[in-house]
Amino acid sequence: MEPAQMLERAPHSPMAGTGWLEGWRLTFGGEDLGWEGALATIVEDPGSRVFVVLYDVTSLDEPNLDRWEGGELGIHSKIRLRVQTMDGSVLAWLYVLDAYEGGLPSARYLGVLADAAEAAGAPADYVDALRTRPCQGISG
Repeated sequence: MEPAQMLERAPHSPMAGTGWLEGWRLTFGGEDLGWEGALATIVEDPGSRVFVVLYDVTSLDEPNLDRWEGGELGIHSKIRLRVQTMDGSVLAWLYVLDAYEGGLPSARYLGVLADAAEAAGAPADYVDALRTRPCQGISG
């Protein structure tokens, strides 16, 4: 949901709003896939919700975005879920990691997620919870 990354990956796809994915929670997995830490994903959890940014992804941008999200590597699945927005419920495609839940994201990656949520207007307590999640330092 980071605006600069989306502009690079899907330049013809404008932001279309924000909302909440009810009954799901943000978690991390795939730490063994070779990046600097675990990757963000969502899992079903009836008592939770995840703040999301919606983009109107064009057919021109969709293949490139799929590649960026690891479509050719088979590390994500695309699922369609209902997102609650200020204007009502909408169906949206989301990428879900095909890996076991667990592992820690890097501090850098978690910072990017928190900054993007803040820039998109997520509530302060949600952003604070992101910023204070356990993470690992960047190795180098």
